[in-house]
Amino acid sequence: MSLKPILSICAALALTACGDVAKLPLSAGIGPQPTLPPPRPTLIPTVNIAPAVGWPAGVTPQTAPGMQVAAFARDLDHPRWLLVLPNGDVLVAETNAPPKPEDARGLRGWVMGRMMKRAGAGVPSANRITLLRDTDGDGVADLRSVLLEGLRSPFGMALVGDTLYVANSDSVVKFPYTTDGTRITAAATHVVDLPGGSINHHWTKNLIASADGSKLYVTVGSNSNVGERGMDAEAQRAAIWELDPASGAHRIYASGLRNPNGLAWAGDRSDGSTAPTLWVVVNERDEIGSDLVPDYLTSVRDGAFYGWPYSYYGPNVDVRAQPPQPDLVTRAVSPDYALGPHTASLGLASSAGTSLPAPFAHGMFIGQHGSWNRQPHSGYQVVFVPFDGDKPSGAAPVEVLTGFLNRNGEAHGRPVGVALDKTGALLVADDVGNVIWRVSAKP
Repeated sequence: MSLKPILSICAALALTACGDVAKLPLSAGIGPQPTLPPPRPTLIPTVNIAPAVGWPAGVTPQTAPGMQVAAFARDLDHPRWLLVLPNGDVLVAETNAPPKPEDARGLRGWVMGRMMKRAGAGVPSANRITLLRDTDGDGVADLRSVLLEGLRSPFGMALVGDTLYVANSDSVVKFPYTTDGTRITAAATHVVDLPGGSINHHWTKNLIASADGSKLYVTVGSNSNVGERGMDAEAQRAAIWELDPASGAHRIYASGLRNPNGLAWAGDRSDGSTAPTLWVVVNERDEIGSDLVPDYLTSVRDGAFYGWPYSYYGPNVDVRAQPPQPDLVTRAVSPDYALGPHTASLGLASSAGTSLPAPFAHGMFIGQHGSWNRQPHSGYQVVFVPFDGDKPSGAAPVEVLTGFLNRNGEAHGRPVGVALDKTGALLVADDVGNVIWRVSAKP
């Protein structure tokens, strides 16, 4: 058989549900002590895509009891991340992956490109940040303006005083911000380069400011699944940076985090100090089965190593990472709370200040973008992890917003970024439905 038919067969297999099927319920991979079965690598990686179809007229997600949902804004272009400003304005990063020619090479790259397109992620990036304003307080944005454009796959945003910081896929830049302004025309000021390049496998870069604004914390995902491109390609990646925005100086704050995304501050530290703790949600590795590895929520320790690529969930060795690093594995920190395998947990927001019902008063909201490589599907929802003091509690998160998948396994939407608006309602960026949903308490 010639090469072309072989490639066609492989591609057809990769674009259908194939590979490993979960042997455990999703709940086994959730909570403070998840079950971690033996790895089950397969010749053909598990692929189970939920084709993106959008929301039919009159259909919305479903909320937990005591809450209601409505569209805060529609007809956006792949909205992924949110920032609520002190005056109540909402910034939305309308964005998608940058050009990554080296990441798309070969059969694997071609299949991944086709797969992402089917999942709703194959459109060019709008490369802009849009400002949404609810001028009459009815829970629907009635003013929309392009605040910034010509960016490079922007994702994270942070406002410190009168300076707006934006994390592009390859840099952090800043702009002057004026309260109640609707457009920024000033040129970007470069703060620091971030790992990018022609692979840039995990391209989303998020950031959050310290309470006093003197530091920014920036997420940088890995350049591969499990280091298969060699560790030189992973320099300063799979990490959270601590950045001095005044000078651009930075250091690795925590490492071994395959694809860190959402960042949030929460609570007082358990040692009695009043400084809040940094939390992050992390997407774990693929291709060792539908039951592995759980994505997770964890507090971030200064100088800690979380395992990638040599181990997962603490000291569980991944034999694919070569050469092995047993000394690093012994240092690997176990995460605080598992969120289920392949849920693609991306969004993170503290519930401090929420106006939602009492059960959601203390904990974290998490946007789960949803699996493409698990049978059956996982994620495709917004959940809440309650905290007891300064730690996650409970055997399972509470479902907040569901119904993103229909009965045919198609995706009406996929939740990404989450944030509380000025009234304490929950905003959810849906990058397949092109909607910002607003979840509020019923009157």
